[in-house]
Amino acid sequence: MKEKLALLEQKLNNVLIGKQDAVKLCLVGLLARGHLLIEDIPGIGKTTLAHGLARLIELSFQRIQFTSDLLPSDILGVAIYKPSKEDFEFKPGPIFNAIVLADEINRANPRTQSALLEAMQERQVTLEGKTYDLPDPFFVIATQNPVEHYGTYPLPDSQLDRFLLSLSLNYPETSSEITILKTRTYAQGLNQLEPVITGKEVFSLQEQVEKVKVADVLLEYLLKLIQATRNHPRLRLGASPRASLGLKQAAKAYAFILGRDYLIPDDLKKMAVPVLRHRLIFKQEIFDPEKKSQQAEFLIRELLDQIPVPI
Repeated sequence: MKEKLALLEQKLNNVLIGKQDAVKLCLVGLLARGHLLIEDIPGIGKTTLAHGLARLIELSFQRIQFTSDLLPSDILGVAIYKPSKEDFEFKPGPIFNAIVLADEINRANPRTQSALLEAMQERQVTLEGKTYDLPDPFFVIATQNPVEHYGTYPLPDSQLDRFLLSLSLNYPETSSEITILKTRTYAQGLNQLEPVITGKEVFSLQEQVEKVKVADVLLEYLLKLIQATRNHPRLRLGASPRASLGLKQAAKAYAFILGRDYLIPDDLKKMAVPVLRHRLIFKQEIFDPEKKSQQAEFLIRELLDQIPVPI
């Protein structure tokens, strides 16, 4: 099973050249039963990463292109009245897939964005008083453009908190971009990729992540970091209990990917920035998202340097 996970990571690295850390975070999100937010400018490879993952896993996949006129029913589905049955019949929307790519999520208005809240947290959809379960595994990969781009809406804090991890791909290094220029065409597709792992195997890997051991001393270390964000003079709101649970789960998935069935402090330190960065709210609001992300990352790393690591 772990051999297939290693093959999946290798194949994804071939899809997204020179972005090994981003690929690993994507797998962490999948195995930790979380969701992933990729923030960056167009053309960097956000959609390519999501499509590559979907092609390599034998699971249902749907891409939702978020636009300003998208409605909640376009995501969740709709109940249609059937005269022959004298009743309503539910037609599920694209959210009822195992892997969902919410492409350019911040181009939709807040009402439409909020349609994802219950789905991402409860893994279910409630319409017309009825509740419908979503697939398991269920993994949302959302991409968003910088908010200063035309036609974008900032994601509300409640929506951001539903994402386990956030990352920025940034421009590739020179050597990686030369490899891309040599090996890729402008319109090269991903249709040639074949699945290397099944949905049942992914579910089994998720179950194994749950069994990764976490010592009490590491839980105390994690909590000290979380409480430090809540008491920081520059922050209006620190990390929530959902964030602390997310950090523990992401660190367990990261340790599992590295081949361990137990946690070490470095796992928590490695996952702290991608798990907490998008959740911190500064007292003095920072309107530039890139600057806010940089400031949040600097603050988290500063706290990690200050808090003693358990031996």
